[in-house]
Amino acid sequence: MAIPPQFKDKLRLPIIGAPLFIASGKDMVVEQCVNGIIGTFPAVNARPQETLVDWIAEIRERLAAAQARNPSARIAPFGINQVMSPLNDRWEADLVTIVREKAPLIISSLRAPPPEIISEVHSYGGLVFHDVTTIRHARKAASMGVDGLILVAAGAGGQGGDRSPFALINEVRAFFDGVIILSGAMSTGRDVLAAQAMGADLAYLGTRFLASQEAACAPEHKQDVIDSAADDIIYTNIFTGIYGNYIKGTLVKAGLDLDNLPKYSEATAKYRRGADGEVKIWRDIRGAGHGCGSIHESEPVSVIIDRLEAEYRVASRALQADVFA
Repeated sequence: MAIPPQFKDKLRLPIIGAPLFIASGKDMVVEQCVNGIIGTFPAVNARPQETLVDWIAEIRERLAAAQARNPSARIAPFGINQVMSPLNDRWEADLVTIVREKAPLIISSLRAPPPEIISEVHSYGGLVFHDVTTIRHARKAASMGVDGLILVAAGAGGQGGDRSPFALINEVRAFFDGVIILSGAMSTGRDVLAAQAMGADLAYLGTRFLASQEAACAPEHKQDVIDSAADDIIYTNIFTGIYGNYIKGTLVKAGLDLDNLPKYSEATAKYRRGADGEVKIWRDIRGAGHGCGSIHESEPVSVIIDRLEAEYRVASRALQADVFA
């Protein structure tokens, strides 16, 4: 399947800016969209819950104003990530808001929305994509009628899988004819082109924007990303029970011994208490993907996307010239 018709003529590049906890704020989403890639944010980033409707309204207004200023510009739609987990005590209220406000794209995690919700989203022309890390999860989400599957492969930032992207794409494409979005360690335009060559319709980039000037995370987190490479990332489930990639140095600062990490338990979940107070997961113990080694400074989102497009075009021309005959 190709790019969905809802995105036709609205994208500069086949990229979704992945939703980043804390980091994906209104400014980042708007800048991604006005620069031609789909910008997304986790619903829980809008706090308190009642402000989610305000976030949606403001993003819409700013995108409409940008389109009015430049009618010919390719301005992408936005999406909202909904974590369907018992640990997220606001997910039901968020989902009601997201559907009522007719968000153009819903990205569900952990559990796909029920078919009746998906039908309601389809009734207004919206799309539902779902995060998966295994073939079993992909089959289940596909059976529920989602429009796209986000294959979270090895090296993806935050909570993610450990499967090769080649294996995931080939096996999923055998039974799913919807949109395939690939996630995992992509930071350059060359990576995006490679994802398409493998069979993905869209690339899912999160870590690449984590150190951007518009990212709402702490300056220390941005610097950690800039200073890190793939060898500085550790894959563990001790904080949430779900495996994810974290920056090693932040675990060390939290007092953890990387050679003797404890097993997941109530004591390690969400945070651990140290002599100097509370250390929180995501805020102090920070995530990043293997693609951080390609990030060397904090730049505006617009500059990052310009570079991604230039790299993508150069790689495309080079590949066409070098195809084995």
